[in-house]
Amino acid sequence: MSGLTLAQKIISNHCGKTVSPGELVIANVDVAAVQDGTGPLTIQEFKKLGKDKLANPKRTILFIDHAAPSPRKELSNSHIVIREFAKEYGAVLSDIGEGVCHQRLVESFVNPGEILVGADSHTCTSGALGAFATGMGSTDIAVVFALGKTWLKVPSSFKIVVNGKFRENVTSKDIMLYLIGKIGADGATYRALEFCGDTIKNMSMAERFTLANMAVEAGAKAGLFETDEKTLEFLSENGRADKYKEILMDEDAQYERVIEINAQDIEPCVSCPHTVDNVKFAKELNNVKINQVFVGTCTNGRIEDLRVVANVLKGKKKHPDVRMIIVPASPKIYLQAIKEGLMEIFAQAGATFLPAGCGPCVGVHGGILGDGEVCLATQNRNFQGRMGNTKGFIYLSSPYVAAKSAIAGFITC
Repeated sequence: MSGLTLAQKIISNHCGKTVSPGELVIANVDVAAVQDGTGPLTIQEFKKLGKDKLANPKRTILFIDHAAPSPRKELSNSHIVIREFAKEYGAVLSDIGEGVCHQRLVESFVNPGEILVGADSHTCTSGALGAFATGMGSTDIAVVFALGKTWLKVPSSFKIVVNGKFRENVTSKDIMLYLIGKIGADGATYRALEFCGDTIKNMSMAERFTLANMAVEAGAKAGLFETDEKTLEFLSENGRADKYKEILMDEDAQYERVIEINAQDIEPCVSCPHTVDNVKFAKELNNVKINQVFVGTCTNGRIEDLRVVANVLKGKKKHPDVRMIIVPASPKIYLQAIKEGLMEIFAQAGATFLPAGCGPCVGVHGGILGDGEVCLATQNRNFQGRMGNTKGFIYLSSPYVAAKSAIAGFITC
């Protein structure tokens, strides 16, 4: 029998048998999560099941991050439902200001070799830790709350091999935008993207999280990485060194497709409205004036991202016609940015800050666009209406391109 992909290996360990792509299985789940947009429906469906307790309350996490703090009474009432459920059933609550769910999951909850399911499409972020992490619907998560297991189809895998050295100021975000532009927004539907190669090995965990986070933007079920000394270091920094385990793809594993990328070929990329796969090089877009720059989210709101932005902004001012909003992805990152003096640099450059959360990215509050306005964002999605206005235009880039453009007033690198 041939070897196993990362997806097969992890799912097999949760089924008690070796699994094959396309097979329908029931797998034990280690961590289940919802956020304030999806949580109320999950709670409603859980209660319909008639269960009086959660299967695994200490690893059932309810995040209030999408509308945090709440901008409307209806959302405030949804938050009450989530808080009361967490108290009644002993689940873990991550309340307003405690961070974006995907960043909090990697900081505090998910470990190599585990299965995480979440009622949010970017749950795949945790795949950078060598976990099978995937988004599901609220009803599916309600069943996981109740039973501690889920059914799923074992995905086939694409092997994404990245070798070579980045050009200056090129990042993993550029690689992901390049890849999505190459294969299309539905090019990896229900596949697992498994990343490897010299470039990947040399990446920081922050860069890997960005790649895993955006796997779903190519339609993928998961984005997976082998574990190594950088995984161990990250876990150690977050008090979970004992949870490290080696997760490696077998050399003779069978992949549906192998995609090879030379990092040297990648330039700063931008996704243009209104689809993530509408990718162009940033240097082609210097005729695009911008009204707003948004740095943050579960894709690029980590301390490494903020350092890049601060390095560009230091001693400079944003363009007078540009609003600049910066949102660290968790309080840990926020405090680190203060400690390093990054927030002072941002303030002197004319930027505005929001507490850790998702508001502008999902168009709930804190940066909704006006009619015809253009935003350059470090988020993962630029669908029409994503930032709260169907008449707005969203471009996606790396933090470096976002910072350079905030100064110029137009897209540049």
